[in-house]
Amino acid sequence: MNYFSSDFKLGILGGGQLGKMLLFDTRKFDIQTYVLDPSDEAPCRMACNQFFKGDLMDFDTVYNFGKKVDVLTFEIELVNLEALEKLENEGLKVYPSPKTLRKIQNKGTQKDFYTQNNIPTAPYMRFPDLKSLVVALLDAKVKLPFVWKCTEFGYDGNGVKIIREMSDLDNLATVECIAEEMIPFKNELAVIVCRNPSGEIKTYPVVEMEFHPEANQVEYVICPARIDDAVAEKARAIALNVSKNFNHVGLLAVEMFQTQDDEIIVNEVAPRPHNSGHYSIEASYTSQFENHLRAILDLPLGKTDSKVAGIMVNLVGEEGFSGNVVYQNIEQILGWNGVTPHIYGKKETRPFRKMGHVTIVNENMTEARKIAEDVKNTIRVIS
Repeated sequence: MNYFSSDFKLGILGGGQLGKMLLFDTRKFDIQTYVLDPSDEAPCRMACNQFFKGDLMDFDTVYNFGKKVDVLTFEIELVNLEALEKLENEGLKVYPSPKTLRKIQNKGTQKDFYTQNNIPTAPYMRFPDLKSLVVALLDAKVKLPFVWKCTEFGYDGNGVKIIREMSDLDNLATVECIAEEMIPFKNELAVIVCRNPSGEIKTYPVVEMEFHPEANQVEYVICPARIDDAVAEKARAIALNVSKNFNHVGLLAVEMFQTQDDEIIVNEVAPRPHNSGHYSIEASYTSQFENHLRAILDLPLGKTDSKVAGIMVNLVGEEGFSGNVVYQNIEQILGWNGVTPHIYGKKETRPFRKMGHVTIVNENMTEARKIAEDVKNTIRVIS
């Protein structure tokens, strides 16, 4: 099939920042794109060929959108699976497949999948609602502390909370949830695996993630991770095994913990471009977004090695500010070598909302990390 400068149409479910960054590469290759998103102000609207407003969880909306395109992908997991399954059964290429997404969309189902396939993961228990979890706590079937996760609709740290005492359960949503054993770990790591329908598969280097202690959001992504080569090889091997079991097409971001004993256990996965791969736009030979595009179109995959050390700093809305966004001091960081801001196109800021990121590239990792800290302390996302 001729994808380039042709009538071919790529559909993208979700019009957020991940889609916007993917559109950079569709523009580079002159691939026609249709985007569906519920918001009139979706970041993708400015760069796609045609934009459609609609509910991603509504069967008819997703199905009718899918009938307009030749290949369908998504930048968010919260989409109507039944519509995707019907489209796939009718012959539309949907990548990743709804069969893959069905195993991932619910975090309880995802955890069960790891257990069933002997993939190392933290011990957990599933509960239909918060009341059932409280009963299990009172019966000592669950021990404090633990990590509470809602099984659906969580994102960017929402839907995850560390429970150290009973009062921490106050005001949590009364939804299906997981109680997961807290694992003492040295590092939080991630590996992005890229696979096309022909079976070609590549992994990006292991990255290290540093999280905000309150918001449970990634503050820094560091590539390569500052870990022993043997640990990195183990992490990549486990990520490849996870990819094989999911049998996905496109990108699969595998988030992991490195324990105190240097074991690797899987936390969760995302079947799409991921925050842990944003550094690749500037630091890698082929960005995660270009490789996702290559994969879903069954084109040869690009080189995943890094050219230089890369660090990504998330730009999130500062506490105490809501309203029209202002990127204070952005001109200052633009004057620094190796520093590239990415602004996502969201007009309204609020505390901890992802508004952009900054990539720092440098031949020296120590210097890159120092500059990243300076960036974090200089730019402010306020209103």
